[in-house]
Amino acid sequence: MAATATGIYHRSYQREMALRHTRAEYLRLALLVTALLATPYVLDRYWLSIVNTILIAVIGAVGLNILVGFTGQISLGQGGFLAVGAFTSALLYERAALPMPVSVLCAVLLTAGAGALFGLPALRLKGLYLAIATLASQEIIVFIARRWTFLRDGSAPLSVERLHIGGYQITREYFEFQWYWVLLGCAVLAVLGARNLFRSGLGRAFMAVRDQDIAASAIGVNVTRAKVTAFAVSSGFVGLAGALSAHYTETVTWESFTLEVSILYLAMIIVGGLGSIAGACYGAVFMMLVPVLLNESIGAVGDSLPFLSGRLPAIENAVFGLVIILFLLLEPRGLDRIWQRMKDYLRFWPFRY
Repeated sequence: MAATATGIYHRSYQREMALRHTRAEYLRLALLVTALLATPYVLDRYWLSIVNTILIAVIGAVGLNILVGFTGQISLGQGGFLAVGAFTSALLYERAALPMPVSVLCAVLLTAGAGALFGLPALRLKGLYLAIATLASQEIIVFIARRWTFLRDGSAPLSVERLHIGGYQITREYFEFQWYWVLLGCAVLAVLGARNLFRSGLGRAFMAVRDQDIAASAIGVNVTRAKVTAFAVSSGFVGLAGALSAHYTETVTWESFTLEVSILYLAMIIVGGLGSIAGACYGAVFMMLVPVLLNESIGAVGDSLPFLSGRLPAIENAVFGLVIILFLLLEPRGLDRIWQRMKDYLRFWPFRY
């Protein structure tokens, strides 16, 4: 039990099941809401575009953490499932003339089905063997996206018309501002949905499978159904992120969904904290900001150290790997655990315990 739970008593089941229990937690929530509401008014277009990209990454990272962190099933096919969601929503929106909400919903359902299909090997494979199986799904999906000409506009990537829902349309002048509210709403719903999933019987079954699938089976958990469902639910979240990415960037190409993307999302949940919805959000923010801040820092000293600018991709890869190694060695539970320690320290200060 976390140290922050010490001294907190509940007098009803409803109070015990609440997401927040202390005034400090409600205060932090109020500050977060205020910051999110103020963000599009205080940032310029460049930084707002980065925030929008982070919001899409949050949805994908939460989905992957459901599978890896909460169910214990490793996956290296994140990029492939993002591609399924992106291409499905773009094709239905462009060529079938379906409304954007309908095309996104269809993309989520199709990606969930694809995730369940590729998750069938999880019934007999574990650990490294399962990782290789999911890597195969990544390569199969990308291979199809590369070879199937139906997924392209001639020789060019698949283009997506600017978002319009009924009479509402994203304008060029307020593109990032309008998209911020769309993506923020989707990210909030995804986080709340995932948070409440693990307060249900299905979510607890996922965690039981993660801890020990044999013991979970002994207490009545249908391990087969739990694993396949975990792949489906996780892939549904990822499909949502891919669909939103397609409409936001207004172009879809297989180069955006390579193995490097799968590794990036895996790094997000490792750095943020496995088995934590908040950790997935922290990891997405951290890993998306690292290359941006690194680029800004090198650009600031580029005149005095010109050799750094030419080696920026190599430096980014080195920093990327170093960050993962440091977190695995120093804090395997990620940023979420660091944040918990900070809250515990402030709560009990000046006492050690």
